[in-house]
Amino acid sequence: MGVALPADYKRLVEMYGGGVFAGALWLLEPDCPDAMYDLVAQTAEREEILAELWAAGEDRPPQLRGDVRLVPWGYVEGAGHVLYWLVRPGVEPEEWTVVLNEGRGPLWEAHAASCSRFLLDVVAGTTSSYYFTDLDDPVDRDERTSFAPNAQILGR
Repeated sequence: MGVALPADYKRLVEMYGGGVFAGALWLLEPDCPDAMYDLVAQTAEREEILAELWAAGEDRPPQLRGDVRLVPWGYVEGAGHVLYWLVRPGVEPEEWTVVLNEGRGPLWEAHAASCSRFLLDVVAGTTSSYYFTDLDDPVDRDERTSFAPNAQILGR
């Protein structure tokens, strides 16, 4: 992929593997046999999709212009939101911003948090993300503390 990954992400994958938190938030993992849940495959696919959208005239938010790269690390089942790291030259992986792109529209929001902090805030119900409020929360409150690994879901 050409980038080093954040240490907190590596610890999450070492501890849990890829899978789904709270019944809705998928954590992508490198080398997953299913491309839908594979970090490397999804990085290539999302780069292609975003390039096509922006070439077709969809507005690119100001923070995503210039010499930046988006690397997806998760997505939200059902809602289709994609969670990215905003990778900037000279910025260490532990300082990357989490960026959420809504699944069925052009809106983006940025969070100055690691992916593990973002996940914890969503699962705990303390996030400031508009997309996980009481109005439009894709996370089932009864499943907030659940985790299902890819190995279980994919029958590996």
